[in-house]
Amino acid sequence: MATVHLRIGDLVWGKLGRYPPWPGKVVSPPKDLKKPRGKKCFFVKFFGTEDHAWIKVEQLKPYHPHKEEMIKINKGKRFQQAVDAVEEYLKKAKGKDQTHSDDKSKSDKGRKAAKPMKIIEEDDEDAFKGGSSDKTDSDPEPSSVQRLVAGTVSGFKWESSPASSMEPITKRLKIIEEDTGSTSIQAADSTAINGSITPTDKRIGFLGLGLMGSGVVSNLLKMGHVVTVWNRTAEKCDLFIQEGARLGRTPAEVVSMCDITFSCVSDPKAARDLVLGPSGVLQGIRPGKCYVEMSTVDPETITELAQVITSRGGRFLEAPVSGSQQLSNDGMLVIVAAGDRSVYEDCSSCFQAMGKTSFFIAGEAGNAARMMLILNMVQGSFMATIAEGLTLAQATGQSQQTFLDILCQGQMASTFVDQKCQNILQGNFKPDYYLKHIQKDLRLAISMGDSVNHPTPMAAAANEVYKRAKALDQSDNDMSAVYRAYIH
Repeated sequence: MATVHLRIGDLVWGKLGRYPPWPGKVVSPPKDLKKPRGKKCFFVKFFGTEDHAWIKVEQLKPYHPHKEEMIKINKGKRFQQAVDAVEEYLKKAKGKDQTHSDDKSKSDKGRKAAKPMKIIEEDDEDAFKGGSSDKTDSDPEPSSVQRLVAGTVSGFKWESSPASSMEPITKRLKIIEEDTGSTSIQAADSTAINGSITPTDKRIGFLGLGLMGSGVVSNLLKMGHVVTVWNRTAEKCDLFIQEGARLGRTPAEVVSMCDITFSCVSDPKAARDLVLGPSGVLQGIRPGKCYVEMSTVDPETITELAQVITSRGGRFLEAPVSGSQQLSNDGMLVIVAAGDRSVYEDCSSCFQAMGKTSFFIAGEAGNAARMMLILNMVQGSFMATIAEGLTLAQATGQSQQTFLDILCQGQMASTFVDQKCQNILQGNFKPDYYLKHIQKDLRLAISMGDSVNHPTPMAAAANEVYKRAKALDQSDNDMSAVYRAYIH
């Protein structure tokens, strides 16, 4: 195998874990970020994702010689946007060279007008965020990366100093005190900084490698956490073992081996069984052990689990997540936590690796479950309404695609609407969030409303449609398969 000779500034294809090769650029790492021990590696910033990481030299290939090969094997929309961003970067770099050679005095004047360009030229941040915020007449149009970021992680900008993302977590958290006395803590967008977070030295356990858990574990490993995994179907652990995870034979063993153990399973029964069942979590709990329940369940289940964990001297946090399989894979989940505040703080690097933002809700354990059920109730009802609109358009002789085009130009435009509707029109119901799980969330939200005598008529109506879809064998399809309840 030929030796790869790389320098700062070289464009490359980088392979990270189970992700496909991705275009990036070798850059200088932040001053505070130490190089991993062992094999030779380079610090790479990836186009189109605002992600960056240390990549081993054997996982890197020069960009130009392998461009055609990589484009043939990767066809995704985000991948194409990344390649487009590379081409725009090359075009801009070429234009810069021409400008510098044509007129030195004009170049000096332009440099004065766009003061941040010194940093941009050194670290090429511009290529990754799609342009400087101080646009001049000669600046290029926003790149595909900028358009992508504007739709998914708007509001984030690269810091002017590479080292600024290495500040202690307490400095990078935005603290908001609400009138109710509850507190939310929002970490910076993880896709922009998680390549440089410092992983906790605590040993992490993870139970449950489903649609959400798999992406979470991948991101924990990617960011350098020491993770021990367990799954009811043991074969699902194999891929993560190959990526550096350790294997636990039972939930009790994982908890015994680890300082903080996360759980992400399907429903209240599964969550209880995992803790209280044979060789369950409770058997591994010792004083000081931390247990974090990430499953979306009812507040009564959370209260029960919190009581049994703390009765053994354990520390308990609930931290259900809002998102989908794709957002989990991208490290862009929203985490809503409640319970032991000190456990939440101990989980800082984990939450940054897996999530876009995390919130801590003051008060008793169970408050995060309540909030998450309300959020999923709204999302599930919204999805059912979108499906109803698409089928009514068809029934009245209107173009469903035109309906979608108009919808996505109005106030209701969102990535969620666009993706779900496009999947429906293509007949693609591959699960991103299981239909059976959103129906479970609606059912639990309705029950929660009953407990406080609060009406939930919209959720109740949507729940009936999802139940109809389940009767049509759509349980294991994506939640957007609720569409099929209207056409049968």
